Amino acid sequence: MVKLRLKRCGRKQRTIYRIVAIDVRSRREGRYILKVGFYDPIKKKTYLNIPAILKFLQKGAQPTGTVHDFLKKEEVLKDIIVMK
Repeated sequence: MVKLRLKRCGRKQRTIYRIVAIDVRSRREGRYILKVGFYDPIKKKTYLNIPAILKFLQKGAQPTGTVHDFLKKEEVLKDIIVMK
């Protein structure tokens, strides 16, 4: 099963997170399938590759709680409901 979740990057006290599509059996910093966005908690900026995210959601990928909140805020989940 594939999940959309955060992958921690950056240095100490200055982290950023990549939003990746990853197999559920992989660890947090493990090998991912595709990078679909990033989140910078210091600058409070989020970038989402919406076509790639929609592709994974249509194939059955499940977002984690935090990624689900990002998708809800950017209204990406409305697109997946309309496309079904």
